[in-house]
Amino acid sequence: MELLTTLPGQILIGIFATINIWAFFVMGHDKRKAIRGHNAERAPEGKMFFLATIFGSIGVYLGMLAFRHKTRKWYFQLGIPLLILQNLATGWVVWGVLI
Repeated sequence: MELLTTLPGQILIGIFATINIWAFFVMGHDKRKAIRGHNAERAPEGKMFFLATIFGSIGVYLGMLAFRHKTRKWYFQLGIPLLILQNLATGWVVWGVLI
């Protein structure tokens, strides 16, 4: 697997992992704020979609499942899986160009 043996591949994997971990924790933090009723301090939904767009869609999706957060919103149910496909397609193109 040449992606893990080249420096650009290792950088891409590191960025991907960091963004997804961050997105997962944003979902958990927002769920905690929602339970406690701290609505003024909650993360905007646009921030969650932004994180999903910049390759954090798997982290957002796993956060949705793990914390049962935003699962009733149709635009999260449809949008996040579509962004996973978009992230995979873009990653495939970037991998083909860089490596």
